[in-house]
Amino acid sequence: MRRLLALLLLPFAGPLPAGEAARADAAQPRELNLWPLIVERHSPGAAIQEMQALGPLFFARDGGPGAGAESGWRPLFPQATAPGGQRHETHLLFPLFSLREDPGGYRWSVFELARGHGGAASGPGPATERELDLYPFWFQRTSAEPDLNYRALFPLHGTLRNKFWLEEASWTLFPLYAEVKRRGATTTYLPWPFVQVTRGTRSGWSLWPLYATETGSEGSSTHVLWPLGFTRLRPPPPEAPAGTPPRRNEGFLPFYATASGPGFLNEDFLWPFFGRTRHEAPLPAYNETRYLWPLFVQGHGAQQSVNRWAPFYSHSRQPDAEKTWLLWPLWREARWLDRGILRERHQFLYLPYWRGKQSRPDRPATPAATLTHVWPLWSGWDNGAGQRQWQLLSPLEPLLPGDPRVRRTWSPLFALARHDAPAPGRSRTSLLWDAVTWQVDKPGRHHEFHLGPLVGFVRTGAATRLSLGAGLLAFHRSASGAWRLAFGDFDRTPPAQP
Repeated sequence: MRRLLALLLLPFAGPLPAGEAARADAAQPRELNLWPLIVERHSPGAAIQEMQALGPLFFARDGGPGAGAESGWRPLFPQATAPGGQRHETHLLFPLFSLREDPGGYRWSVFELARGHGGAASGPGPATERELDLYPFWFQRTSAEPDLNYRALFPLHGTLRNKFWLEEASWTLFPLYAEVKRRGATTTYLPWPFVQVTRGTRSGWSLWPLYATETGSEGSSTHVLWPLGFTRLRPPPPEAPAGTPPRRNEGFLPFYATASGPGFLNEDFLWPFFGRTRHEAPLPAYNETRYLWPLFVQGHGAQQSVNRWAPFYSHSRQPDAEKTWLLWPLWREARWLDRGILRERHQFLYLPYWRGKQSRPDRPATPAATLTHVWPLWSGWDNGAGQRQWQLLSPLEPLLPGDPRVRRTWSPLFALARHDAPAPGRSRTSLLWDAVTWQVDKPGRHHEFHLGPLVGFVRTGAATRLSLGAGLLAFHRSASGAWRLAFGDFDRTPPAQP
């Protein structure tokens, strides 16, 4: 496109003086801005690194070796390749359709209601495994292991294996007949959920909701007028001392319910409004009282506490977490430890203001990272070590935080203004989808400004370049201070690295 533009304009502009074309100026642009047709960007001495055309609609980005690549047409057809080319993703109006391919196989979905996946020859599972789900009607799996194969048409007839946390589930004219196998027990419903018979590692029967009983290695339970009356017994764990009584839960709701075990007692009166909890040895000591739950709760213990006077004030503490509410749901603060990372979150009405922070308690010198949303106006991110980003108009990032597919497909469409600072002293800011851009590279002594194709200004060191009409007319100032005028200066070849 830029070559074609140069050819069209050359008849109206004089050529560079003899010898001038061979002398490259020190001030070379890193951006070709022919907004709204196309905007190209590159690093010093590198090929095109990023491109946008027709505003944010068409795009391509190549991060170089080990950084992956992205391209497509927003929001219709974006695609991405992971570093090393091991994984490729394609989307069609995400989340309408998604396809992911990697050495382990493929996976596709249509709004997560229809989805399929399969293994490849180099994948970890059977090479011929294929699975197709059309929720909630059709389920199919084809595998090299015959015991894993199934076809099921809901509610007419079918069998599922190793799905939905079940070993096996079968039905015929559901709910007239259904059978579920889980953890060595088989439960038959005739029809579901009213008549139930269980056999295997657990045994029992049920005439729901009148009466149900079940016994197994994990204890026993009895229900009368479900969910009102119940009794459940759970044996102590194997490591418990001999003679330890079982844990017992019983009650008739909403009048009274109790749960008791070694060093533990919980009672509810007019459930769930009033109750109390007592922990003693060998459990960590803890006492809690509830009045008109969940409004008023008072609990104190060695490792946890609750002080709730909702909706005015609430504060709770656990060994690895702490949470505070003020005028619920007006303001919320939370702190918790997640795999060695301290996470903090501050929210105003859940969504309008959202700020998250991550730090390492074991590395106090490591800078903290923050993510802030002022929905739907602004989102900003700071890794604490000089890498920053912010975007003006960000309606989707707070709704699906951390989803790269949303960030790739939808977020750029709303970016009236965007700022990227990959390192200290280096940044790029753009307005109206690159109609106005300016870059700063202090280590490279490079500054650049573009007002679409109308005006371009580049300063590298002491050299300066001012262009009009994307180079139709250009003024160059060398490091020595001498100026020269050039016509048809459309060359955007990146300067060679020293």
